[in-house]
Amino acid sequence: MTHPNDVPPSRLLPPLAVELKNRAAVSPPAWATFVKTGVHKQRGPTSPDWWYLRSASVLRKIFVLGTVGTERLAAEYGGKRDRGSAPYHARSGSRAILREIVQQLEKSGLVRPYKNQGRRITPQGLKLLDQVSAQTMKSLAAERPELAKYL
Repeated sequence: MTHPNDVPPSRLLPPLAVELKNRAAVSPPAWATFVKTGVHKQRGPTSPDWWYLRSASVLRKIFVLGTVGTERLAAEYGGKRDRGSAPYHARSGSRAILREIVQQLEKSGLVRPYKNQGRRITPQGLKLLDQVSAQTMKSLAAERPELAKYL
């Protein structure tokens, strides 16, 4: 049985993003073309499908971290702020983007609130992650036969 943690995120997230887009589970708001993903960034994302990839990443992060809120997610997506000649300082990612994504994932039934402590993945969200990770692992095993033992 393939577990979502067995698949590298770089191989898991693009097919998961396509699946979220096909299911219409998430959709970028009108302001998504104008935003940066945090104060530590100089420019906004250039990919037209960045919202779906970030949504897939947030879904995976909620699975990996367990119960998590937007503040913790913002810390996960943060980075270091370039302050010129002053030392770098850690900064959080955009909580507005993460809040909107989490709300969309909640409306689609993939995550749910848990005891005022944040959100958790639902059985439906876990099923989606399992399906996509199994498909991804099969394609990886076709490329690299030594990975067949994980199927």
